[in-house]
Amino acid sequence: MNEIKTSCASTDQKWDTWLDIDWDKCQASVDKLQARIVKAQKEGRHGRVKTLQWVLTHSFYAKALAVKRVTSNKGSDTAGIDHVLWSTSNAKFQAISELKRRGYTPQPLRRIHIKKSNGKLRPLGIPTMKDRAMQALYLLALEPVAETTADNNSYGFRKERSTIDARQQCFIDLAKEMSPEWILEGDIKGCFDHISHEWLLNNIPMDKVMLRKWLKCGFVFNTELFPTEEGTPQGGIISPTLANMTLDGLETLLKEKYKRKNINGKVFYPKVNLVRYADDFIITGRSREVLEQEIKPLVEEFLQVRGLTLSEEKTKITHISEGFDFLGFNVRKYSNGKLLIKPSKEGLKKFMKKIRGIIDSNKGSKQESLIRLMNPVITGWVNYYKYCVASDTFRKADYLIYEKLQQWARRRHPKKGKTWVSDRYFTRIRNRNWCFVANFKKGTKDDRIVLKRLYDTKITRYVKVKAESNPFDPEWDEYFKKRKEYKMLKKLDDKMSLLYLWKKQKGICPLCGEPINMDDSWGTTEKKSTPEKENHLVHDSCRRRNNLLKKM
Repeated sequence: MNEIKTSCASTDQKWDTWLDIDWDKCQASVDKLQARIVKAQKEGRHGRVKTLQWVLTHSFYAKALAVKRVTSNKGSDTAGIDHVLWSTSNAKFQAISELKRRGYTPQPLRRIHIKKSNGKLRPLGIPTMKDRAMQALYLLALEPVAETTADNNSYGFRKERSTIDARQQCFIDLAKEMSPEWILEGDIKGCFDHISHEWLLNNIPMDKVMLRKWLKCGFVFNTELFPTEEGTPQGGIISPTLANMTLDGLETLLKEKYKRKNINGKVFYPKVNLVRYADDFIITGRSREVLEQEIKPLVEEFLQVRGLTLSEEKTKITHISEGFDFLGFNVRKYSNGKLLIKPSKEGLKKFMKKIRGIIDSNKGSKQESLIRLMNPVITGWVNYYKYCVASDTFRKADYLIYEKLQQWARRRHPKKGKTWVSDRYFTRIRNRNWCFVANFKKGTKDDRIVLKRLYDTKITRYVKVKAESNPFDPEWDEYFKKRKEYKMLKKLDDKMSLLYLWKKQKGICPLCGEPINMDDSWGTTEKKSTPEKENHLVHDSCRRRNNLLKKM
């Protein structure tokens, strides 16, 4: 096999296979270049930014990371129109050498449709593996610029930010006694599908030739080729960042127009705040008239230049006492003056629909199998809502799940009485009745498989990310390091011993070599299972795989 020579380090480095690549070195090299891009962007040296972007997109390290990203994410098993997948180490290693700008022509997207919550269909464009990797490569060079120029209170599709940060910002803007009481709920109609290509080509600071090729590559649907005259495809790796950069600037525009004023010795606060997650946003105001007659037309004008319009169906103006739904949460200030953020009714409805679907599709399955299918879904849902006022909702969901499981159990034994069925599937653990437990009578706790109870989840305070922070800027490295440690401590149930293990391992799982992050499911190994006779913090999936290999 031909060796691939790197040229972005002070001394050239050669690797012979995919497994030989030093990923830490790749990441460190790319991080340094991205930090230099941020520095040049902050200094207004746009020519320097362009030069550094060129160096990054021609770097072996960046190309290797781009291939790694597209072959390890959820879409790695989904092919484009060429039906090619990079599933072997040899294919991945060879792909690195194929990521060249010269002679590159993207293939059309494979168009599919997925159903939205309202029953409508959302078009999804799937690029080929090579096109995805090229987009991932150029995204490495674009993202540092995007983060440096982004609106402070934009939280969607950005590194180190989440929907929970956006929710917390809503609380900050609306919770005080003197906070604004009127909210414009904004939603952009088909944001990804209608962004103006002309605007993107004129305003996105990246290689224009590459950007034009991706925007104009077309799509294939039912074996027919269609041109793409507007929009950026949902399914493209670079698309979320392009959409974010399209909408960036709206917060700055509002701040410039609605500044704090001093009138006759009194300070006047316009109370105009923007919180945005992707194409969903809210804008606060002093009155309905200001939002309807001034701010809404201003937003429409801002969007029109970019080829976008507001959705009349979803855009509305609401008083805080009525409450509004945002990102699955209901935000409302009650008569006692307290602002409470709870899971939305629609969010609970979707969750229960998913749970009922699992139960109904496993009518003949073992109790153990049913619990194993339900627990990850329950865990994911409670982890999303555990930072808000969710206890009552969790209790209600527990009861609805219990009712459904009673139906499931009685259906399996139509000739038995309710008491017999309940004793067969439900039991008491400590001071808790009606626990849905499999293998309870085998005698050991390790054999028991218990359905997770939502109400057992502890409601936790969330610390929002600083709005002005930039994960690509070295000035913020210490902040994000401390934030990561704090989040991991909370994830590890405030157990300092586990945090010590995580820090000792430098946040890396010793079984797979990948980082252990806050959102991962984790566990500890037994002392006798390691040569050093020590505990290790590992991914749950790695621990199960390791135990399975030992039994074979």
